[in-house]
Amino acid sequence: MSAEVRSTLGVPLNELNSGGFQLPSWCWPLITVAVVLCFWEFCSRFGIISSRFIPPMSVTFAKLGEEALSGSLWPLVGDTLRGWALGLGIAMGIGIPTGVLLGSSPLAYRSVRVIIEFLRPMPSVALIPLTVLVFGIGLKSEVFLAAFAALWPVLVQTLYGVADTDPVAVDTGRAFGLNGWERLYKIKLPSALPYILTGVRISSAVSLILAVTAELIIGSPGLGQAIEAARQGSAYDAMYALILATGILGYLLNIGIMRMQCRLLHWHQSQRRIAP
Repeated sequence: MSAEVRSTLGVPLNELNSGGFQLPSWCWPLITVAVVLCFWEFCSRFGIISSRFIPPMSVTFAKLGEEALSGSLWPLVGDTLRGWALGLGIAMGIGIPTGVLLGSSPLAYRSVRVIIEFLRPMPSVALIPLTVLVFGIGLKSEVFLAAFAALWPVLVQTLYGVADTDPVAVDTGRAFGLNGWERLYKIKLPSALPYILTGVRISSAVSLILAVTAELIIGSPGLGQAIEAARQGSAYDAMYALILATGILGYLLNIGIMRMQCRLLHWHQSQRRIAP
């Protein structure tokens, strides 16, 4: 059968292969989320999972809306954001300069590599007893844990980004008379910027996770503390509503950092769109 043969509907085969009606790409994530939420509602409503311990989706979202409209949710979000921002800010303030230094000096990196590889995989939650002894159960402990956990992604990414600078570009800068500082901020830092921003994005998520974990375990004010209080009071609808609020907060923070990354890297090839 030749390629000119049409289907019984009179549509060329190449048009069938190329696809007729197609949903926009942004629809698919919404459909997936809707399916998951409907599955949650179905399982809870029809007893597949216990509605006592996992309330239906509609009840949980109604409780979240009630908490948001009453205003009781926003101070908790503010407390969690404060711990997240301070932890991430400290991690960036230490990790980026240290990563630039270690990436620029192989000798310095070899000198501290053992210490970094020892501390980097250490679970931050293992430091909670020590943190409570030193800083107490307030904001300081939350910020320390968030900063410690968020430090390593941004430090390692910065280190690798600076070390991965094209040596030809560095030699070219040297040939044009650029001194060490000029080569650093004109060649190495722009080259390392995609790595650094990736590290910041990872560290942002880690900082939020540890901030909420500290609130859950230590009792620092915030969403985590409210989740634990709701669990102890058997207010499971409130507990799941606050868990949803934590997830939504993390998603929005990630979207914000991605937008910042796109703006700062508008010149980079990773942000260029290929015309169809």
